[in-house]
Amino acid sequence: MKKLIGPFTQILPLPSLSLKGVLRDEQLHIIPNGGVLTENELILAVGDFEELRKANPKAEIEEITGSQVLMPGFIDCHTHICFGGKRAKDYAMRIAGKTYLEIAQSGGGIWDTVTQTRAADEAMLTELLVQRANRHLAEGVTTIEVKSGYGLSLAEELKQLRAIKAAAAKTKAKMVSTCLAAHMVPKDFNGSQREYLEYVLHELLPVVREENLAARVDIFIEQSAFDAENALFYLDKAKQMGFEITVHADQFTTGGSKVAVEVGALSADHLEASGAAEIELLAESNTVAVTLPGASLGLGMPYAPARKLLDAGACLAIASDWNPGSAPMGDLLMQAAVMSASEKLTTAEVFAGLTYRAAAALKITNRGILAPGMLADMQAYPCADYHEILYYQGKMKPGKVWTADFNDFGISQI
Repeated sequence: MKKLIGPFTQILPLPSLSLKGVLRDEQLHIIPNGGVLTENELILAVGDFEELRKANPKAEIEEITGSQVLMPGFIDCHTHICFGGKRAKDYAMRIAGKTYLEIAQSGGGIWDTVTQTRAADEAMLTELLVQRANRHLAEGVTTIEVKSGYGLSLAEELKQLRAIKAAAAKTKAKMVSTCLAAHMVPKDFNGSQREYLEYVLHELLPVVREENLAARVDIFIEQSAFDAENALFYLDKAKQMGFEITVHADQFTTGGSKVAVEVGALSADHLEASGAAEIELLAESNTVAVTLPGASLGLGMPYAPARKLLDAGACLAIASDWNPGSAPMGDLLMQAAVMSASEKLTTAEVFAGLTYRAAAALKITNRGILAPGMLADMQAYPCADYHEILYYQGKMKPGKVWTADFNDFGISQI
């Protein structure tokens, strides 16, 4: 049955905006007194509410009262929200002056979360993930990428990935699973970087493919994780197996973004250390530059050069990096709003980075804008002017979130 939702004071459908480069707020198409016509949770039309009602007299009406601004649901294209335990001690050490590497060497860091995640069973990981996904959903995030990477063994990585798949069936938020077994060489693995990556390729990824647990792989390229040469080897092999590629790149040192572009990765994520050469490389490629302001806030380090990336012509997405160590807050809108003030991003650039440009980082084509044929993943804010959404720097949350009852776990079959 057709349903007409409205009237909204303003609708920001975000159609017909460029995928790459600078966006001006004047380019935003605003529909006043608008409505959205849906059927089977797909959008049929977006336009003037009264005109849609007259043209569809038998449509069920979901009446919206008061001032409300409607826009697409947010897409968080980089999270680590399948984990056990906390790392509050890491944060205390960090604000006391310890570095990322010093914390890891003292027993904190990624390995601390690996230990705590291994101690949790699949049911517990599933329950915790559903709780976090539902919090994200209530804050307007309707699609969430979720990585493994806190198992770092065959059994434990499969436990994480199976928990992600189980959680996807228990929440209205849509999930995209990514295998990040190449997060670091586990401390209990007796071998080199190359030997561990061979283990992942030969032992883990065939099972991931067989059980359709993820269609994507990721790797952390950094001094504390994997070097560029071994990353290239791993990503080439994974791509030959049919996996899509994304990369943790240029967080503390450069080199990762070059690997990402060379292998044709969907995205290069972090980029805090990216300089002029890396910016130019990303801008000239089809790899989405994913900035993670939550990590900058959590680590007390500069943001990725978002303004320079856009000015150079890159496709810029914004994600939360929600994880228990460097980005525990997980408030995507707040992080994006605060970064926009520092990096001088327009409202249009921020909203694009949270919606259709983030969709491109996940190779999703059926959400991120409000247009005929798209999923009815939407959120409405209790205000009369869309400028207020960023003005309150994340303090204003959506009063209503709609998400189509459709969970394309993994996005594509391998």
